[in-house]
Amino acid sequence: MGTPSTAAAKLVGLDALTERLAAGEPRAYLLGLDPAGEGRVVVALGDPDHADRVLTYVPGMTAGLDDATGELGRAARVLDRCAALAPGERSAAVLWLDYDAPDFLTEAASSAQARDAGGALHRFQEGLRASHEGPPARQTVLGHSYGSLVVGMAAREHGLAADALMFVGSPGVGAAHATELGVAPGQVWASSAPDDVIRLARPVDELGRRALFGAAPLAAVLGWPDRTGHELWFGHDPADPGFGGRVFPSGRGGHAGYWDPGNPALDGMARVVLGR
Repeated sequence: MGTPSTAAAKLVGLDALTERLAAGEPRAYLLGLDPAGEGRVVVALGDPDHADRVLTYVPGMTAGLDDATGELGRAARVLDRCAALAPGERSAAVLWLDYDAPDFLTEAASSAQARDAGGALHRFQEGLRASHEGPPARQTVLGHSYGSLVVGMAAREHGLAADALMFVGSPGVGAAHATELGVAPGQVWASSAPDDVIRLARPVDELGRRALFGAAPLAAVLGWPDRTGHELWFGHDPADPGFGGRVFPSGRGGHAGYWDPGNPALDGMARVVLGR
């Protein structure tokens, strides 16, 4: 059931989600809900069964039912930019929070929760493809932070019904090269803000990892002491051209600023969704 504070936060989150489902444009569709634990939810903005473009957004660490509308707002901002850039096309965006996102840095330092989520994300993307009516939609899957590891591992280990993959603020995606992810060449995209702390998530050797976790989990996850190169905690930085994907720019905004108005990353995400 969780602690009283957790339960109260979930109730507030459910109330906000209920309000969003009852009103607002684009129309929101509840595709899945599980209030157990931190809570899981899947919500679509716009009708994914009839859209020309469908984005699936997978959030990262600390995501839960308590702030589902905040995460949904990020998907909505990409959708708004899609509408502005291609007003004649129908686009939809899905918040996919159907996994147990890490709550603590010590959890986020392990790939276990991402690996556990892979099968469910694979099935969801297959379902989107199967339920779509008319010509196939362009399907894009976007992962932020730990969510990028979820997307990367699902693509590598299970395969994803996706025409493009995007990673923003990534600590690594569980792959050494874009070719491991199973999408067409040129359809793996990434962005990393110049002031995103995730850039410090360097790998450490196993003995160092154990010692650091015993004394300073934050330092362990951020890879203290810092190193140079393009290896992050979960593999090669997907925003490094050497990963083999394509990179779109981001302005400064830290780890959560990719959706800020005026950040070029927001237009970058929308253009990938549109296939432009």
